Amino acid sequence: MNARTYQHWQLEIDAEGIAWATFDKADESTNSLSSAAMNELGQMLDWLDANPPRGLVFRSGKAAGFIAGADIQEFTQLDTPEKGLELVTRGWNLFNRLAAVRYPTLALVRGHCLGGGLELALACRYLLAVDEPGTKMGLPEVMLGIFPGWGGMLRLPQRVGPQAALDMMLTGKSIDAQRAKRMGLADECVPPRVMESAAKILLLSNKPLRPLPFLQRLLNGPFKGLVASAARKQVAKRARPEHYPAPYAIIDIWARHRGNALAAPQLIDGIIRSNTARNLVRVCFMQERLKGFGKETGFQARRVHVVGAGVMGGDIAAWCALRGLTVTLQDQGIEHIAPALKRAYTAWGKRIRDKRQLRDVMDRLIPDPEGQGAAQADVVIEAIYENLEAKHALLKKLEAVMKPDAVLATNTSSLKLEDLRTVLANPARLVGIHFFNPVAKMPLVEVVSAAGGDPEMARRAAAFVKHIDRLPLPVRSAPGFLVNAVLGPYMLAAMRAVDEGIAPETVDEAMLAFGMPMGPIELVDMVGLDVAMAAGKGLAGAHVEPPRCLLERFNAGHLGKKTGQGFYDHASGSGGKGAGKGAPGVVPAGLAERLLKPLLERTQQLVAEGIVADADLADAGVIFGTGFAPFTGGPLNYLKQQGA
Repeated sequence: MNARTYQHWQLEIDAEGIAWATFDKADESTNSLSSAAMNELGQMLDWLDANPPRGLVFRSGKAAGFIAGADIQEFTQLDTPEKGLELVTRGWNLFNRLAAVRYPTLALVRGHCLGGGLELALACRYLLAVDEPGTKMGLPEVMLGIFPGWGGMLRLPQRVGPQAALDMMLTGKSIDAQRAKRMGLADECVPPRVMESAAKILLLSNKPLRPLPFLQRLLNGPFKGLVASAARKQVAKRARPEHYPAPYAIIDIWARHRGNALAAPQLIDGIIRSNTARNLVRVCFMQERLKGFGKETGFQARRVHVVGAGVMGGDIAAWCALRGLTVTLQDQGIEHIAPALKRAYTAWGKRIRDKRQLRDVMDRLIPDPEGQGAAQADVVIEAIYENLEAKHALLKKLEAVMKPDAVLATNTSSLKLEDLRTVLANPARLVGIHFFNPVAKMPLVEVVSAAGGDPEMARRAAAFVKHIDRLPLPVRSAPGFLVNAVLGPYMLAAMRAVDEGIAPETVDEAMLAFGMPMGPIELVDMVGLDVAMAAGKGLAGAHVEPPRCLLERFNAGHLGKKTGQGFYDHASGSGGKGAGKGAPGVVPAGLAERLLKPLLERTQQLVAEGIVADADLADAGVIFGTGFAPFTGGPLNYLKQQGA
């Protein structure tokens, strides 16, 4: 092979005259398109212009995937309008140049191919996807408050049609290799063992690109306005333009400027250097920090034992099975376990099209009424009802049969670890692994340590949480830990406002207008009024009178969504979010600030007390654990930006 080596790329010409461009970013575990890597790509294209190959294949030299996107670190340096414009111009011009070369080009996509990585792949004539679970493609720039400005807004609608393209760009969601092939994003989808030979065959095939169906061409041309209008209505249901301007900018740039952001330079600076973008980039860095917890241990769980097949325990077990672990689920009898298995089969059946894969997941979820799996498990999670005596009896039994190096965890949300561990021969081994409901949707898991606890067990717990694709947040043992401790005063303030005569719909509207994904009263209904009552006693103390509006509904048996009736009527209407709501009234001035105040103060207090290590982790925990408006960068960042 004839080879040329750069700092981040290697270019090899094989015996058949095919050029293989391998991206292996120096001193990094993941490929990202920094300015240096983009400059070297330009230099490679210069050389290939003078020495045209039969074809060019892009591939990754990393085990971690193809290309994760642009170098996010460089976004933090865009402190002038000129720098933002330069960033967009560089990628737009370079990928247009790649798209125009005379020889055929192909992106061999294995692993994650996101953002600028997918825009590079779209600039190639062919895209070959490797069929394995890690292969994911998407344009998630909207999650950072920006837009795909290097050609994604132009080329993705041309490949898959405008509706599918806008859905990907406006939600930031990624798709797997098989779906990419079905929708026309990938030309072929092949297993890893034949990927290089398949890449050669496709590259030299001169296969014409699949044309868009006639209707899709109309929607991408004369009828763009209809698609754009429908997209704006869909976005408006999820995001307000004053909070999240990027999705609206994506629609406008596609509809009015053929996906070329350079045709709307005023939008570039308004988006890239907005507070929303800065805060969302900050949230991204905080998310990466959470993913780093547990890396320092070599612990890897293969078997999990969960005790308690209720909604929480059953869903924890089901999620672990979905993520590839063998799980035994214990309860007092098979009749108590069966509903959890049925719930898992129904939920995963909607996600997994392949019946064999679904069967494999369900085969890993093993009913275990006798609790025999505890002796073989690497992680044992207690998830029974919140009763100290019952948990004492269970933890003592589990410790007697568990492997000495296995993680013993409780999913308690209200009891202190110091009180739970008193019956253990080795109390230092007990950790909290606190999931949130619904388990399949909530990304955060609190990893709780008590004073004098074993640090290695906490590290192993964090590694387990990361293994099941969740974000571990280390917290100290205290009532409510972080998330519930800040939610309690917030929901209490909301219900006190209802007691004063403000309609629940008006209270919720105040916080929706602030940027919360759900109002606090609707959140009480989702959590359950019985849970709110119990949590209130645990966090505020039995001497504090519960809100009248909560007590009346609780005494009447109206427990929220689970019973069909709470503050709202969930039995009528669509049954979806906001079912049974009336129209909100005029929001009193200062209501949102009043409701936020106890949440903000409690977050500050928890950082000061060391329950969570620092302000960044507190912000991350409250965002990923409660949905606190991400565009603010978190409660403490919001306070800082407000000058408080």
